[in-house]
Amino acid sequence: MLKLLLFCVLIVFCWPLALLAVVLYPLIWLVLLPFRLVGVVFEGVFDLIGALFSLPGRLVRAL
Repeated sequence: MLKLLLFCVLIVFCWPLALLAVVLYPLIWLVLLPFRLVGVVFEGVFDLIGALFSLPGRLVRAL
């Protein structure tokens, strides 16, 4: 809701900048999408490595 209000204020005071933001936001989102996907993959890999290193301790603690 706040973003919509800020956009309305921007469109009233500087409409060319608001139109530019509407056009560029999806393009910037598409450019940054591969970086988000790489981040998700690396987070999963690091979680898997952490789980593998903590597995022996969990097994000993369970006994």
